[in-house]
Amino acid sequence: MGGGQWQVLRLIRGLTAHGDEPLLLAREDGELLARALAEDLPAQPFRWTGWPRTDLIHAHDARAHSAASIFRSAPLVVARRVAYPIKTGPLTRFKYRRADRLIAVSKFVAAILVNSGVPPERIDVVYDGVPVLPFTECREQVITPANKAVNGFVRSSNLERDLTTASAFVYVSESEGLGSAILLAMSAGVPVVASNIGGIPEIVSNGEDGILVENNQEIASAVQTVRANSVLYGRHARQKIIDRFQESRMVEETLNVYRKLLAHV
Repeated sequence: MGGGQWQVLRLIRGLTAHGDEPLLLAREDGELLARALAEDLPAQPFRWTGWPRTDLIHAHDARAHSAASIFRSAPLVVARRVAYPIKTGPLTRFKYRRADRLIAVSKFVAAILVNSGVPPERIDVVYDGVPVLPFTECREQVITPANKAVNGFVRSSNLERDLTTASAFVYVSESEGLGSAILLAMSAGVPVVASNIGGIPEIVSNGEDGILVENNQEIASAVQTVRANSVLYGRHARQKIIDRFQESRMVEETLNVYRKLLAHV
């Protein structure tokens, strides 16, 4: 379950709770489908053809985007989370022409889409949303995501569990559309040391709720700084999530994209 999969799961939960009638089509052998079914959410295995009739399609990965572009029978919304330009091949260009609207995970990603030739009026920015986790001041370890491990810090494969005892969260990346794991850490009141790249500066305020660094020796000293100010930074971080990045806000802003598109169909 990467950041994109977690956002899809939270979106399906939110749409269902809102009273809409979503249907998740996900890889048959993937954890996303298993989690959705375990929660009794409306979901079934992804198939290239034979999709049910629907008012709107929201594609969240490249395979779904390809299938929806070819077999689409309803207006198409495409999520874009990655921080690199659209490829220039004819199939990719065809896919993006078929999308009625694109949801970028950050302003940084939206700018990449525009630079790749997508008209800005077809793009909406919807930031990721996360649950607000319990705040605790009894912290010891410095953790880092298992898929972005940094030597010297504890690798975490279960962030919600490990954040309860973390004094800092280190997120080092070479390319990042946003970094939803950063939002989850902030929601628990854990200050962040993160790479100053991509969409990350849109969610981390340097020197207020975390520190932005280059991917070099700055990391160690930044960790010392946020640990020394862990409670203050952490409270600022958690309040930012409450104000701007809760999952309910992500669901509502996504619904607004749907409404805007369907109003013009």
